[in-house]
Amino acid sequence: MSLRRVALFACAVAGAFAQELQFAVVPRSVIEQRLSAFTRKNADREPALRRLFEAAGCTGDALTEQPYKGAKEPNLICTLTGEVESEILVGAHFDLVEKGSGVVDNWSGASLLASLYQGLADVPRRHTFRFVGFSGEERGLLGSRAYVRAMEKTHESVAAMVNLDTLGLAETEVWLSRADLNLAKWLGVAASTMNLPVSAVNVDGVGSTDSESFRAKKIPAITIHSLTTETLPLLHGPKDQVEAIHMDQYYRTFRLVLAYLALLDQQVR
Repeated sequence: MSLRRVALFACAVAGAFAQELQFAVVPRSVIEQRLSAFTRKNADREPALRRLFEAAGCTGDALTEQPYKGAKEPNLICTLTGEVESEILVGAHFDLVEKGSGVVDNWSGASLLASLYQGLADVPRRHTFRFVGFSGEERGLLGSRAYVRAMEKTHESVAAMVNLDTLGLAETEVWLSRADLNLAKWLGVAASTMNLPVSAVNVDGVGSTDSESFRAKKIPAITIHSLTTETLPLLHGPKDQVEAIHMDQYYRTFRLVLAYLALLDQQVR
């Protein structure tokens, strides 16, 4: 088992995007409130995430469930319609291993989905964004695999899949060895544009995550996380508590991902 930190370099054109990216930054107090809205039981997680989406303005036909065989909890999908058929998918699993609170893994990712939706909802955009809370990740990527199967049947065109898993333990990190290199490049550009930190920490051999379901189908994907060798033992145990989150770093990750999505909307096809 090895986690290795390497530098992630932005290309020199970053400054050109500083004035062009459009998004609305959700206040830190709201981010903290949504993080604190976690529940400790898998059966309660999807309804809790639904409440966050509804509070952010994703309601009615825009908010749908995706049941699938083999799971009690469905995937939850919030759709933000764009001008073109191509989609950008932003995902995070909401299920947990019920030995701790599951705040780090992965309410930290799931609870940001509503805020990312809110940050893009009222600005011009090209792509349709789908913000997906996956169930069943801890039991073998069940929700993301079911999503990919359904997507293939409806012939959805996904330009990029951005996966959020285990945030706030450190500054923003990317699993570079499993990332689409073009998506990783634009993350570096977004970080340079926003003057926010990002590095590459590969977690090969540690486990898997929902982006792998998309990579298996040749869909460009990237996982953003915050794991280090020191924090790895927090996962799947009683130390996975809200107190483990460093809020300054967590909020910086939110701001970076929001800017990154706005940049991807411009750059991917």
